[in-house]
Amino acid sequence: MLHSLHIPTISSIKSPSSQSLSSSEHPPYLLRFRTSHRENIRYLKTLGIIDPSTKPHKFPSPEAVDQVLSTVNFLKSKGFSEPDFPRLSFLCPKLFSSDSDPTDIEPVFDFLTLDLAASDQESCSLILRCPQILLSDVEYCLRPTLLYLRKLGVEKLNVPTSLNAHLLNTRVERLVAKIRFLRSVGLSYEESARACGRFPAVFGYSIENNLKPKFNYLVREMKRSVEELKVFPQYFAFSLENRIMPRHLHLEQRNVRVSLKRMLLWSDQKFYAKWK
Repeated sequence: MLHSLHIPTISSIKSPSSQSLSSSEHPPYLLRFRTSHRENIRYLKTLGIIDPSTKPHKFPSPEAVDQVLSTVNFLKSKGFSEPDFPRLSFLCPKLFSSDSDPTDIEPVFDFLTLDLAASDQESCSLILRCPQILLSDVEYCLRPTLLYLRKLGVEKLNVPTSLNAHLLNTRVERLVAKIRFLRSVGLSYEESARACGRFPAVFGYSIENNLKPKFNYLVREMKRSVEELKVFPQYFAFSLENRIMPRHLHLEQRNVRVSLKRMLLWSDQKFYAKWK
């Protein structure tokens, strides 16, 4: 009788609950994890942060995805919407790298709000026009540049234009180089500062490829004085080949001489109707 009894060992006991755990609960747990990661990947693809053509074996790890999502959520908390992310990612992919941290870019938002006095909407619009501004150092780049531009008399830098966004993200040394060029062609420091304050777009122009050729044409071919630049620094904004040269030659053939402003600001229709 004793030999007919089978006393099960602990390892051989399988309760209904243990069977359920091994056969039903554990696999769904793994499935939920994988689905969640796939959904995050799919979401980042819709935002343009992950290239839709990326092969599965090149997908970032779950940890890296979580880090990128933290940046996405931080930016959304600052006022960015999902349609903004493709542009942010395209122009500044480093912003969504796995080693990017929201705490690194938070000082830029503080600078835009406190130093620049930009509203949340203005801050987002400025960043969309130059996303690289989020990677700039406030103490060494953004704040010194803002103070220098204000000293020159450049106003309303909080207005979200491409010019303002890129000016704020330009180091002081590059701004000074344009002042130095204007002084080298005959303007005083005060006149150079005033010209740049009235026409800050000059800071974005190349000295060798834009400013210098146009100045040389002004004094050598057009036989005009640097005094005219003090009155109309916007001269540098016009194309040398498509606007300045054709109109100068047109007037020269007719022995007509007008101010730079009148020569360049008029539309083609008005200009060529006036001097046929």
